[in-house]
Formats: sequence, C-alpha cells, structure tokens
Amino acid sequence: MRRFVLAASLLALAGPLAAQASPPAPAPMAGHDHDAAVQGAPLPAGWQMRLDRPQANAANLRFVRERAGYHFTAGPAAILWQPADSASGTYTVRGTFTQTKAPTHPEAYGLFLAGTDLHGANQSYLYFEVRGDGKYLVKHRAGAEVHTITDWTDNAAIAKADAAGRATNALEMRVLPDGVHLFVNGTAVQVLPADHTGPVSGIAGLRLNHNLDVQVTGFRIVRARGHR
Repeated sequence: MRRFVLAASLLALAGPLAAQASPPAPAPMAGHDHDAAVQGAPLPAGWQMRLDRPQANAANLRFVRERAGYHFTAGPAAILWQPADSASGTYTVRGTFTQTKAPTHPEAYGLFLAGTDLHGANQSYLYFEVRGDGKYLVKHRAGAEVHTITDWTDNAAIAKADAAGRATNALEMRVLPDGVHLFVNGTAVQVLPADHTGPVSGIAGLRLNHNLDVQVTGFRIVRARGHR
C-alpha cells in the first residue's frame, strides 16, 4: 500500500505559500472506523460512497444531481467518487461548495485525491476541507488510521458562514512536480512538498462531514496535456 511520509517537516511547512504551523506530530484519529463499504445507496449514476462509520445509516444521507451540480444532505460523514475520476502526473481537482444552512456545530466539506482501495481495508486518500468558521484542515487516511498533516488553521481566504449559516468556497488541489498546492477561492493556502507526499495518483472525489447541507458545483479533474 502506498503511504505518505508524514515527517515533522511536512507538519511545519516553510515558504511563502505554507500554512501556519501544525501539531508537532501526526497521530491516528480515534473514533473513525471506515471499515464499512457502502454499496447500493441511492446515488447519481456512476457515483460510489463510503461512510466514515460502519454503524451509520446510509438512508440518512442524500446525494442527488441538480441542474448546476449536486446537493448533499447528511446524515453521516462520507466520501463520494466516480471510479473514472482517476488521475496521475500533473492535474488539478476543483469544486465549489455552498453550505446552505448552519450545522449544529462547525462541520467540514472538501476534496480528496490519490484515492486507492476505497472500498477495502487498505483505503488511502489525501483530503483537504474547509468549514464555516474560516478554518481548513489537511489529513491523510491509511486504512483505519487518519494522520493529521495540518490541523484546523484560520485563513482569510476562506469565506465564513453568514448569520443564516451560508458560505461559498471554491477549493482546488493542484498536483504539480514540486508538490500538492492547496487553494481556497483562488488564494494559495499551503503547499505539501512532493518529497514528503510521495506519489499522488489515484481517484479524486468529494468528502463531506456529517450534519451538513451543501451544494457542489464545478467538480472536475483537469489533467495536463499528456497525462491521464
């Protein structure tokens, strides 16, 4: 199984695009099992899903196609993807997320890439999320473990939820030769250096936490010419 090298230098990145310092060392996140592969849930054609918790009820999650994109209502936290959405080399994953109402407490939504074995015990993916209080997060899941790369960090580029709980944020994960560049609303917030992430090829998709109502538009993978 491919693993990211989560050295201390990855958790305290330097440089003009680097984020604020993260926790001193990565650690598995307790309480998220991810052992349940969810199949047969009502999803748009071509989409697949995996819930965070095996005991969660997929019937409490709604993910439907809308004219401008998709609408996610939860329910349990999940990742969603289309198997054809795989990329390698130089590419960009992007999507615009509109939180339509306030959750009971701040919850996150965003993108993932480098997904492998997503229905299996050796699932692996790198994810980038924002939430309504203006913070972002970067983590890597490897099997049953979740490693924190950047813990919740404030960034002025993130649109905070208004009094009604509404906020719109456009996210991008750009895979370039020097690393994975993370953008919110067109502003770079962090770079994950290539010598620490290792290969980042695989499936890209959406990650949405529980108790959210989010519209997703413009989700796509843009591949560089000559890459697949």
